[in-house]
Amino acid sequence: MRVAANLESRRAHSESTLKFGISPSFPTSVKDVIEWLLERSQPAVRYQTLVDILDADSEREDVQEAHSRIPKAGWAAEILRKQLPGIREGNALRYQGYWHNYVLLNRPKYVATLWKFLVLIDLGLTAKNTQVMKSCQLLSERYLKREEDFHLCTTSNITRAFISAGFDEDHRISRALDWIVSEQKEDGGWHCFGSPKGTLDCWEPLSVFAVLPRDRWNRGIKKSTERGAEFYLERKLYREGARRYAPWFRLHYPIHYYYDMLVGLEALASLGYGTDPRMKYALELLLKRRKPDGRWVLDAIHPDLPADLPKDEYSSSPPYEPFPSIPWGLEEVGKPSKMITLRALRVLKRVEGLPNASRAIAV
Repeated sequence: MRVAANLESRRAHSESTLKFGISPSFPTSVKDVIEWLLERSQPAVRYQTLVDILDADSEREDVQEAHSRIPKAGWAAEILRKQLPGIREGNALRYQGYWHNYVLLNRPKYVATLWKFLVLIDLGLTAKNTQVMKSCQLLSERYLKREEDFHLCTTSNITRAFISAGFDEDHRISRALDWIVSEQKEDGGWHCFGSPKGTLDCWEPLSVFAVLPRDRWNRGIKKSTERGAEFYLERKLYREGARRYAPWFRLHYPIHYYYDMLVGLEALASLGYGTDPRMKYALELLLKRRKPDGRWVLDAIHPDLPADLPKDEYSSSPPYEPFPSIPWGLEEVGKPSKMITLRALRVLKRVEGLPNASRAIAV
């Protein structure tokens, strides 16, 4: 793919603005960032950049080639290689599609099945992939079969991932959606641990509605989405408690169940609230975090964990959980991040459109 010779001048580029006066003028041409994201080493990022940032036709040969390579190269391939085949019980092979622990699919954090699965879906894989399908079936049976097994953060994360993966079994998604709506607090937010009030930290339910096709919305989901969006907007995506909570101002990945303002921006921009003036602070912060080369840096993998924990594993103190947690991520903290940069550009594009992106590369 060759770089287009005739690019817009930097002056014309810098004069373009986001709504409510936020300038997105990149210090370097967006062309360089796009080329970095299009590198073949990470086909998941390449594919999403082509489709989400450059609006490339999904039927185009190079787009299909990038998509077909997601399970074969890069981060997704590495995760899939470590998936375990299952447990033999008599003549049956059970628990197919798990990582690390087949008894507790969410322990230990963050290397067990649930956490690896969520990242695979972020990387663009769907239930059409045999290994992903096995994980879908395993997680569905464990977490979505019975309402008594529902937990707001876990149920919402899995439901969002299943919708994105194109997986539904026995109408379990519809039941989960109804339950998520019913768990909304009076103030419009949600809370994973039984508080009568919502918290910004419980972003997962709103993210479910953000990926749910509009033709699947009913009146209950529509009203719940509007109330949930207002909960975030009236708090400007960060105002909660007597003082700022520092981890919400760090850009992290994998997301898992942690909140930061980019997570909030993604959900609200996807739901069509990108031009609401109350998004201004979070958008300004996102633009300020961009480095001179036009990229964004990974601030943290797990943003509210102590910085002095051992690299390989740590145990909570006091040890509330029977398994130690094992930090795990795709990229190096403190370095330019393709995942953060892709997500940030996607948000900016949804707000008004990324200036010159489609003209920066010959597509």
